[in-house]
Amino acid sequence: MNKTDRERTIALAAIFQAAALVRDVAYAGQADAADSEACLRSIFAIDSPGIAEIYGGLPGLRRGLRLLASELRTPREMEIARYTVNLLVLERKLRASPAMTERLRQGIRDTARRLDHFPVTHENIVAALGELYADTISTLTPRIMVNGEQMHLSRRDNAARIRALLLAGIRAAWLWAQAGGGRLTLLLRRRALLAESQRLLRELGD
Repeated sequence: MNKTDRERTIALAAIFQAAALVRDVAYAGQADAADSEACLRSIFAIDSPGIAEIYGGLPGLRRGLRLLASELRTPREMEIARYTVNLLVLERKLRASPAMTERLRQGIRDTARRLDHFPVTHENIVAALGELYADTISTLTPRIMVNGEQMHLSRRDNAARIRALLLAGIRAAWLWAQAGGGRLTLLLRRRALLAESQRLLRELGD
């Protein structure tokens, strides 16, 4: 994988998009279907020439790119920023645990077999991904505490969707690291990442 600002920006946008979708489900009980599909499908995408292709192309990350560009200019979404930072921390801890990483990979492979019968956003797939997150990433600290409306958080299907989207966030954080993103990248390359996010949005016609 190329370690360029383009790849890092796309990966970071994917983390922001997954975090935003988590917030949507937590507060509204629903999230955009196309945006969710792009994030969830990335969990199963292994062999792709670049990060954008993992999400079906840049259009699948339009929301994440818009949010990223906005936050790099003027931070406002503190909740999404918190989820993003926590996902980056948890990804590093996952990477440091080969046993858990392999367990996660095997769980994803097992769930992928169901894609022959169900779309990636089907409740069966989402439930399996949510359970996988609960059995692996949720055992690491710090656990991500999701804020929202209790009426939505208490529903089992929403809890599964939130966990599945957090798993998609972990996938994006893994891609961020593979593209050369690190603890200081956001600080040292902030202007470059902003410029790249704006360039990618122009590429999308925004």
